[in-house]
Amino acid sequence: MSTVPDLQFEIVARDACSHARCGILHLPHGDVETPVFMPVGTQGTVKAMTQEELEALDFRIILCNTYHLYLRPGHERVARAGGLHRFIAWHRNILTDSGGFQVFSLQALRRVYEDGVEFRSHLDGSTHYFTPERAIAVQHALGADIIMAFDECPPNPSSYEQARAAMERTHRWAVRCLQAHDTAQALFGIVQGSVYEDLRAESARFISELDFPGIAIGGVAVGEEKAEIHRVVAFTAPLLPVEKPRYLMGVGEPDDILQAVACGVDMFDCVLPTRLARNAAMMTRRGRVNLRNARFAEEFGPVDPECDCPVCQRYSAAYLHHLFKAKEILAARLATFHNLYFYQRFMAQIRRAIREGNLEQFRGEFLQSYTPEQEPVPREE
Repeated sequence: MSTVPDLQFEIVARDACSHARCGILHLPHGDVETPVFMPVGTQGTVKAMTQEELEALDFRIILCNTYHLYLRPGHERVARAGGLHRFIAWHRNILTDSGGFQVFSLQALRRVYEDGVEFRSHLDGSTHYFTPERAIAVQHALGADIIMAFDECPPNPSSYEQARAAMERTHRWAVRCLQAHDTAQALFGIVQGSVYEDLRAESARFISELDFPGIAIGGVAVGEEKAEIHRVVAFTAPLLPVEKPRYLMGVGEPDDILQAVACGVDMFDCVLPTRLARNAAMMTRRGRVNLRNARFAEEFGPVDPECDCPVCQRYSAAYLHHLFKAKEILAARLATFHNLYFYQRFMAQIRRAIREGNLEQFRGEFLQSYTPEQEPVPREE
């Protein structure tokens, strides 16, 4: 089969005051404008949303998780169904991560060897073994448009020696992933190195030289303070090839996205909007609000008066407060729709600001009224 990646990246606008750029990912299931936020559909579903609703919001790409789909329903079954696009009835683009983050987050349930990782399923305790070759084979069977190399994601904090060992193993595994890859799916490499700039520089150089069609910054937002996240991204992103898409894995706070976009990052994913919604938190231009708060019981206007999404146009904050207090399923559905609308509109505003040459003005105005959250964002749904 062809190993020529079925992906082209076209840069269509650049910001004069930063590394930010607008681009278009040309992929088999349609074009994707960047910078882009990808909703997380861990087990083949963006929680609480139908595919029709995702299409109505005009998402062009979603993320699905190799580890979870490997365990249930199994990649062989997905392949028999005709691949992940057919199995989940999603006719637009899909990115699958390699399962590396999930495997390494198991901690007591896994053992790392040079050849791969032995881990026990969080579902039934059964033992499995992932090698770089196995991770690629599973993603081949799933059939996503973009797939990821199998990497070792070091925990935070990590000593310099731990971070170097994980980085070097990631490099060796990246080579093996490329050797095992024989389809037209676009395989992205991953830069590691924890919080250490010399390791990040070494990893960026090594992964860039392997000529992946796209490169991700991994091992970020695994427990670091915001300042550390910003420092690592600001240092690493400009080291990556300018002509290729850059993907910051697992980062989704709006202020973090703005900072990373200014550093030249093109792609983002995070469980934040969907997980928050299920926990009664809705995103607004001024920050998160908790719909369980008693102050909303008599608020008969919309949650966000500045939002023109169908939820804010039709339903009151008091009604949403009632739904969450009553533990109605509709509460999570409506909050999720709103949060994803917020992210889709936010990314469109960023792209427009870059094209019009006023990203710094937009960023300043946004951050002036938006109150960032300081607690760590969960990576896993």
